[in-house]
Amino acid sequence: MFALQTPPVPYADPWLQPLSTRLAMLYRRKVRVAYFYEEPNNSTFRYRAYNMAHVLNDDAAGHVSASYFFLSDSERFDEIADAADVLVICRSRYCHRVNGLVTKFRARRKRVLFDVDDLVFDTDYAHLVVATLGLDVTQNGLWDDWFAMIARMGQTLKLCDGAITTNDFLAQKLADYSGLPVHVVPNFMNREQLALAQSVFAEKERARFAGNGKVTLGYFSGSPSHRLDYAIVESALAEVLARRPEAEVMVVGYIDHGPVMQEFAHRVSRQPFHDYVNLQRLLGTVQFNLMPLQSNTFTDCKSELKYFEAASVGTLSIASPSFTYRRAIRDGENGYLAKAHEWAEVVLRAMDRSDAYESMAQEARNDALSKFSWQEQTGAVLRALQLAP
Repeated sequence: MFALQTPPVPYADPWLQPLSTRLAMLYRRKVRVAYFYEEPNNSTFRYRAYNMAHVLNDDAAGHVSASYFFLSDSERFDEIADAADVLVICRSRYCHRVNGLVTKFRARRKRVLFDVDDLVFDTDYAHLVVATLGLDVTQNGLWDDWFAMIARMGQTLKLCDGAITTNDFLAQKLADYSGLPVHVVPNFMNREQLALAQSVFAEKERARFAGNGKVTLGYFSGSPSHRLDYAIVESALAEVLARRPEAEVMVVGYIDHGPVMQEFAHRVSRQPFHDYVNLQRLLGTVQFNLMPLQSNTFTDCKSELKYFEAASVGTLSIASPSFTYRRAIRDGENGYLAKAHEWAEVVLRAMDRSDAYESMAQEARNDALSKFSWQEQTGAVLRALQLAP
């Protein structure tokens, strides 16, 4: 493990601003974009609305300003529709208020786009989604809930003039379903993430990536729904722990271990779910970030975010070869790829290449900053909005 001196930072969601402040952001420039999400959160809203507005507003030479709004702002939807030139609805379920917002933009002959980061708009994939998440299919109301959510998302999409998403695979699914033009803007890191990542990486560089003699394998879960993904690597982790006394495991989030790990409980540490800024610090303490995924159409739609968040702090990732991961990771150069039956072998190989760790970590960080930092996204965002000069 890397013993970082960088302390946790006090954190408050930067988007928790009154409506008056968010409207003022929108009015800053002549061309204006309103991003809409049902309510703010630390995941989709941050990546697909807050970060997008951040890019547009921080473009010093730009001609576009942007802000973000929620269902709680519905009493001011007319004012928002008057002010904005483009509406981007981010992963929001159809309801009378969403329909009303779209109708207001339509009445003013303004474009409406739909942004989505997951395969959650086509009910043909509902069973796959439920199975991949490992949900209890006997639970009362489960199918009603999931079919309703996905159908409502698809209905919102059908109200729009075009779509924006995170990668080419998901873009094709969107185009096939909707017949709409689709643009890709990847998920990316914002200013707050990158500032702490720079501090963490600089500290590791000063120490020449010297740890405490332990090699920590980290699994960072966003929700309990990742338990089937974690199950892919659990037996491999037990094998690695049995063969390598220097190895230890850190699990962050909501995952529970199976019986295969009981023997090694004293070498497994647990961390609670962290806010996204302090998650960068925690990622920096482990040598390897494990990213197992089941192999199917739903997981191929996932973005690269777990790779670039780890790479930004100089931590190498070992990943399943999903559509995005096998494009982001060059095996043995900026990380490692492992098929389901290869995890123990690949983890051991990565541990044995300790002499290459520092150069690979630098390569991964350079790659992440060049492709997934907010400063590099202006062109992609403007093209997706059809507002490029």
